Amino acid sequence: MNEVQSENSLKDRVQVALNNEFLQNAVKFTTEKLRSGKQAATDQLGHWEEWRERGRQIRLHTIAHLDYYLSLFVDNLRAAGGIVHFASTAEEAVRISLKIMEAKQAKSVVKSKSMVSEEVELNHALIEKGIEVVETDLGEYIIQLANETPSHIIIPAIHRNRKQVAELFSKVAGEELPADTAVLAGFARSKLREKFLQADIGITGCNFAIAEAGSMVLFSNEGNARMVSTLPKTQITMMGMERIIPSWEDLEVMATLLPRAATGQDLTVYMSAINGPRRNDDLDGPEELHVIIIDNNRSSQLGDPEFQEVLNCIRCGACLNACPVYRHVGGHAYGWVYSGPIGAVITPILHKDKEKWGEIANASSLCGACYEACPVKIPLHDMLVYIRRNNVEKNRTKKLEKLGMNLFRKVTSNHRTFHLAVQAGQLGQKLIARKGKITSKIGPLKKWTAYRDAPVLAKRSFRESWDRLEKELNQEIPQDPNLQKRMQKILAERREKNESER
Repeated sequence: MNEVQSENSLKDRVQVALNNEFLQNAVKFTTEKLRSGKQAATDQLGHWEEWRERGRQIRLHTIAHLDYYLSLFVDNLRAAGGIVHFASTAEEAVRISLKIMEAKQAKSVVKSKSMVSEEVELNHALIEKGIEVVETDLGEYIIQLANETPSHIIIPAIHRNRKQVAELFSKVAGEELPADTAVLAGFARSKLREKFLQADIGITGCNFAIAEAGSMVLFSNEGNARMVSTLPKTQITMMGMERIIPSWEDLEVMATLLPRAATGQDLTVYMSAINGPRRNDDLDGPEELHVIIIDNNRSSQLGDPEFQEVLNCIRCGACLNACPVYRHVGGHAYGWVYSGPIGAVITPILHKDKEKWGEIANASSLCGACYEACPVKIPLHDMLVYIRRNNVEKNRTKKLEKLGMNLFRKVTSNHRTFHLAVQAGQLGQKLIARKGKITSKIGPLKKWTAYRDAPVLAKRSFRESWDRLEKELNQEIPQDPNLQKRMQKILAERREKNESER
């Protein structure tokens, strides 16, 4: 992990992001492109909401019966010759990996894209043991050279431009490379091809594990996952315990949802199914296949009515593209490998230090855009509210925040004090308002007005407008007693409804 990134506070990380104009432009451009691509792909498919509901039901059913499907998957994989390991923690997952490499006397490792290997910080452990490890996904390769964590689940180097990539690649090449996409891609291709052929072990993630077959399915757009899973003699697959789906039929649904939600593609370019180690009549594939199934606090969410559905996530990144906060600050502001709304939920879950990581739940407007974007309908906005509530209940909020919320409660719980506060605000804003906006960077306002204008309070509040409308209507009511009673009844019902909603 990038230590500076994780040790700084959320406030400091956000400040760095907001001061980086290139980052904001790059993230905005790419996420808008991904969102428009998703919209076009889902419109073309048709019945998108029905597909979402089908995906949600598959994930709900699988997680509700996770013990059964995990057991079925393991039995079938072992029957096909695979070796299965269970890791309760990130540290245990790393120890198992190192033990396999020690047994194979491995000196070099190639990896395809794997968020769970980032989660357990495998690369750091391998480097400490003197084992060369190379990321072969182009985006992951870029951020490995930059010593960074991914800033997006699908596009890890979303924050880097061609010139920056050229500088990174030039250091490896030993010569200056032009900031030309074709040249840079060609260099990466030739460099990584050497690593594929030399590697002792290949490490992959797992998009979906098929319980009925004991098979694992990898999605990629570059073909590197196929090289990693076929050329080295030994393969290690790191898999979160929730990556299970029951059947190949269910894979059809996921293969329809994931690429459309992630990048706007009808299908991912490469979909590889791994059915165990190489058999006698196979032309390629590993001689030995190890699968490490990782818990790392995932099982603690089983049976939790508030958070169990987070295990439904298929890691498409659609919630990041839809989130207005992520689009302004990018992924590194979240401080860990998972970013955006899904990161704000699962990072406190996977980490033991809830006080440190629970604060990122505040990096959300709670607008619900993440839920609308999610292909399996995970209510992330509700979960973020639950985390914030837990932070308050566990006394993890700052003193100034407590004071402010208590003051807000006292003012707004009484209509008289609220009315006085509104009047005071209307008078006070005259000192700092310019052309209908508050731009002054003073006091509590400065964190807001540092990056945007604050609207002024209306000259007449809603309550005052309502009272005025009521009086006008009363004056216009004819003297017909029956009609007057009906009008008064309507006004009373409107008033009652307004009070209840307030």
